[in-house]
Amino acid sequence: MEAAITILALLFVAFVAFVALGVYLTVKAVGAAKRGVDRTITQARRTVEDTTLRAKSFGQTGVAGELAQLRLSLRTSMRATQDALHAGVAEDPSLAESVDLFRRLSAHGLELDEELKRLEREPDRATVSGLLPQLRERTQRITHSADSLRWAARDRARQFADDDLDALNAQIDIEAGALRHWTVEERPGAASGEATSRGRRPATDPGTDWPAPPAGAGNSSTADESWGGPAREGAPQAITAPDPQLGTRYPWQKSARPETTN
Repeated sequence: MEAAITILALLFVAFVAFVALGVYLTVKAVGAAKRGVDRTITQARRTVEDTTLRAKSFGQTGVAGELAQLRLSLRTSMRATQDALHAGVAEDPSLAESVDLFRRLSAHGLELDEELKRLEREPDRATVSGLLPQLRERTQRITHSADSLRWAARDRARQFADDDLDALNAQIDIEAGALRHWTVEERPGAASGEATSRGRRPATDPGTDWPAPPAGAGNSSTADESWGGPAREGAPQAITAPDPQLGTRYPWQKSARPETTN
């Protein structure tokens, strides 16, 4: 009974754990989807607003066109610097301090952008026109600082790339030189040994170095007949065993008795 209660308790705990894990994953997925939707909406709104500002800066004159031009230059510079720093800090951690400085600069830039946006809806154009020199100076200071950070980060990345390329070119030149060095220098010991072995070889005339005759070529009569000439008189004759039937008989030799059969 106690074992069954323990098993049921473990199953209940496992069920609760699976439910909690499912809820956690669902919340994370919903949060990620919400952030993705918010990011898409923000980008779409930003694109529409930039297009509107670009249209106003080219299509309108006077105070409204000037304000639109200031906002467009400010937003373009800040966005380009943000993208450059965020892309560079992933490869160069030393840009973290530059990112912190840009966050502080972004606070001033966002404040100026909001002020310019409010002034676009301001009906008193004379007052806004009087504020334009000050607004233009603030915009130039912020954009100059943002451009300085951006170009410094790009110059740093370019310098690192140039140094890496120089080192790579030097290594490639060394490897190319090693590949072209195909002539192997002979060792002194090997050269002297080879010279000694060559000195011990007998001197032979290359014109008299004939191969050995084939088997059976010692028969002079055959060799002479093959060339179409008569056999030489002084050639040795073959030695054959004497035939006892045809040989010379001597008086003391007894004749062989014929075999008889009974």
